[in-house]
Amino acid sequence: MERENHYRALLALQLVPELGPRRIKLLLEKTGVKDASEIFGLNLNEILRIDSFGKQVAKNILQFDSWKKVDKILAQTEKSGAFLVAVDDPHYPALLRHIYDPPALLWVKGKREALNLDGIAVIGTRRPGKYGIEQAQLWVRKLTDSGLCINSGLAYGIDAIAHREALNSGGKTVAVLGSGIDVIYPAKNSHLVHRMIENGGAVITEYAPGSAPDAVNFPERNRIVSGMSHGVLVAESGIKGGSMITARSALDQNREVFVVPHRLNYPGGEGCNYLIKTGQGKLIQNLSDVLDEISVQAGDVSKKAEPVSKKWETMELGEDEKLICSLLNQCELHIDQISEKTGRQAFTLLPILLDLEMKGAVKQKAGKYFELC
Repeated sequence: MERENHYRALLALQLVPELGPRRIKLLLEKTGVKDASEIFGLNLNEILRIDSFGKQVAKNILQFDSWKKVDKILAQTEKSGAFLVAVDDPHYPALLRHIYDPPALLWVKGKREALNLDGIAVIGTRRPGKYGIEQAQLWVRKLTDSGLCINSGLAYGIDAIAHREALNSGGKTVAVLGSGIDVIYPAKNSHLVHRMIENGGAVITEYAPGSAPDAVNFPERNRIVSGMSHGVLVAESGIKGGSMITARSALDQNREVFVVPHRLNYPGGEGCNYLIKTGQGKLIQNLSDVLDEISVQAGDVSKKAEPVSKKWETMELGEDEKLICSLLNQCELHIDQISEKTGRQAFTLLPILLDLEMKGAVKQKAGKYFELC
């Protein structure tokens, strides 16, 4: 019952005007509550003490009275055959939890375990050419054969091809919807949804049951596709569109971007070539170009590594530098893990880590993992 109250309260927070995923994350972090229903028992001053919370937002929380709507959504969730996964649940995608604005709740159909499989997002245009289709199929086969899960957005074109090829290759795949869990869009891909669930994958969304596939939802959906993945592979993309938005989300989230190069003067591949030209994506030619960057072969990065040297202890370091080194003294860590353990945002840590690299105390490994020298 306690967990049900937690889900109910998280859902209520998602309905509070002007709140949004980022502020919900801050609320949970700063208040330290284990049951989100406790937030509705806070007073105005307690909420105002949290950064970025003004009086209007705080009042919106305290004056929330749409509990009947919350319970209606929960009933729709049960009727649809879906279940909820909260941001603090063990089955919530671990990588997604660390992005700037993770969804507080996910609606899920399929296997919970699929949400934390090592995965790569494979994305691209809705109207690919022959070369783009062939490359998407080729790379999905290579990635699934190496044990990676394929994540994508179920859209026409490259997304659907990626899901289908993963299934045909015996792999796992996860689709992220820009609509409610009971509103499969495009409907033509419903058969793919059934296949991926039957084969141990999952379909997820941050939108409540009954939510239409509105255009504004898809850029938001894209941050989940990239956020839950170790990297994003762009098979074919023009200079504008959803794939480029996803690639930018990946870069903002410290994810790797892998790009299939295209022939010159082909409009459908201009986005891919632009990402390579500007250094925002890595041109890929063989599987090692991907695997060498994402460090998934090393297994669980939380496991203790071999004993490391104490070189950093002999250096003159600032307090922040010492804190980071003491964390890395136990094991190598991803930038997002360092962010979680220090309570600092990743962009504020990267300059400190760069200084530590220059001093010879720390080295960066593939996939933005760090370890002591």
